[in-house]
Amino acid sequence: MLTFNKSVKSLAVIAAVSALALTGCGRAETPAGTSGAAGGFAQDAEIGVALPQKTSENWVLAEGLFNDGLKSAGFKADVQFANGGVSDQQNQISSMVTKGAKVIIVGAIDGAQLGTQLKQAKDAGATVIAYDRLLLNTENVDYYVAYDNYKVGQLQGQALLDGMKGKKDSGPYNIELFAGSPDDANAKVFFDGAMNVLQPKIDDGTLKVVSGQKTFEQAVTQGWKAENAQKRMDTLLAGSYGSAELDGVLSPNDTLARAILTSVKAAGKPIPIVTGQDSEVESVKSIMAGEQYSTINKDTTALVKHAIQMVKDLQAGKTPEINDPKSYNNGVKVVPAYLLVPQIVTKANAAEQYKNDKVLGPLTK
Repeated sequence: MLTFNKSVKSLAVIAAVSALALTGCGRAETPAGTSGAAGGFAQDAEIGVALPQKTSENWVLAEGLFNDGLKSAGFKADVQFANGGVSDQQNQISSMVTKGAKVIIVGAIDGAQLGTQLKQAKDAGATVIAYDRLLLNTENVDYYVAYDNYKVGQLQGQALLDGMKGKKDSGPYNIELFAGSPDDANAKVFFDGAMNVLQPKIDDGTLKVVSGQKTFEQAVTQGWKAENAQKRMDTLLAGSYGSAELDGVLSPNDTLARAILTSVKAAGKPIPIVTGQDSEVESVKSIMAGEQYSTINKDTTALVKHAIQMVKDLQAGKTPEINDPKSYNNGVKVVPAYLLVPQIVTKANAAEQYKNDKVLGPLTK
């Protein structure tokens, strides 16, 4: 099980981590249990990138960025999607090991089911980098690069509160909670971050979860699939909102947010405040149209760029930069991490957030 060592008091810690992510920090000592980068490797080495299923725009974007970025740096890029599921990803990682990949970057479908393949990678001398999602219950992972996903959840929780207050000055507010797929290590982290903000308001009566479904296990959306979120929202509306008004919905990402809104519209209900994540094109359009309330800007370009920088450092025999050496215990070891800073986006700040984005920027005009 993922042990995530961020406590309720950790806002100051998160701020410090965020500052480090913005300003950068010096090269850290190689942490215990990490293979490091002693000796480096050839500049034209094979680099494997194992990505999950194409469930959101950011994964599709990452594929192109990894291919282009690794090739422009002189490496041989082997970037693969595991659209066939966990067994597909297991086979792909084994193939990367066989091909002699010096670094394998893994965006896991299920971070707890790759132990055998990661051991193969380490036994072959490869460095393993967990990308976006932590690899669980294995000592055979060297680094983790991601956005601060607990902070993402906190931003979503606060956005839900702010959005509802903007529509109705005081509570109580009726809300429902959605979470991501239980096989994704990030899903619980997003949910816990959001509940860090929302639980005190549930406890004091400001928020009411009308369905009573308050736990992560009750809120999960298997496979991050839109149809699963829409079906659950249909059931919640039919069972709990005959006459009650729904004020807000915690949604962990944009794909699910749009599915939730589709359900609400089909039921003929007023549009509630709905959160999201990933800055997907259709959700940015929805935000500008006054429907979806918020998303999270987690620039995939910046995340891929840092992952490739880690590869470059390893190739040169350097220790990759980290800014969080102790927060991510995967159940077997603490994985040294580099965290980037997520940003909340609403209609009010979308133009500023996406001003340099050639795709999203024009949508905010």
